[in-house]
Amino acid sequence: MTKNSSLLKSEVSASVSAQMGTKALLCCTPISWTKVILITWKIALRGQPPCTIIYRIETNETIEINCTDRRITWASTPDQSPYLQINTVALGHDGYYSCEVASSEGHFQMRHDLKVLVPPEVTLFPGDNRTAVCEAIAGKPAAQIFWAPAGYHVTKNESHSNGSVTVRSTYHWEHNTVSAVVCFVSHPTGNQTLTIELNQGVTSPLHSLLTILYVKLSLLVIVLLIIGFAFFQKRNYFRK
Repeated sequence: MTKNSSLLKSEVSASVSAQMGTKALLCCTPISWTKVILITWKIALRGQPPCTIIYRIETNETIEINCTDRRITWASTPDQSPYLQINTVALGHDGYYSCEVASSEGHFQMRHDLKVLVPPEVTLFPGDNRTAVCEAIAGKPAAQIFWAPAGYHVTKNESHSNGSVTVRSTYHWEHNTVSAVVCFVSHPTGNQTLTIELNQGVTSPLHSLLTILYVKLSLLVIVLLIIGFAFFQKRNYFRK
């Protein structure tokens, strides 16, 4: 084997995901640390200028070019591990992270396509004209909505500028035999299930308070009538 054939360039690409608000670890090419000369991380976040982090083994020197996000750091120290860490993942961390290692054995590269996941806010409420509406708000990627019992429904997606998507599904029922429906929301960050009673709908706190006051006043009137009736009965008894 010639010297040039031993210095071949190796490339590995991987698609990874991390949930917003969590910690993400980005690994580099596994190679004997004693043979490493230079480590270079190239970060290209979507919609932002590229950032480059360079670490020279011989001088124990780190150089950062156009890197402003302090949440992106070394997982340990660069003289111990070439891994990067995102301490609190945000939507803006969507992008490409490339680790390039120059060693006496050749040039190696590992590229990550990081996709940030955002759990949607899920709601279920009664709509107009015998409908129920289930929403998965601002999720990334878009959530999927299913209904039980199976029936006619219309689902629409609304894309937002930050890459998240709101999914709104409207379920229509025709028969009075349907007393409740279940909305099942599927998403990579976790699934959610909500149920609504179609005949009851949603009761507001004010409505509940007025109902309670009405019941208490009704009971008070009944008690007063009973006391009044007993008083007049007793009075008539003594007159006799």
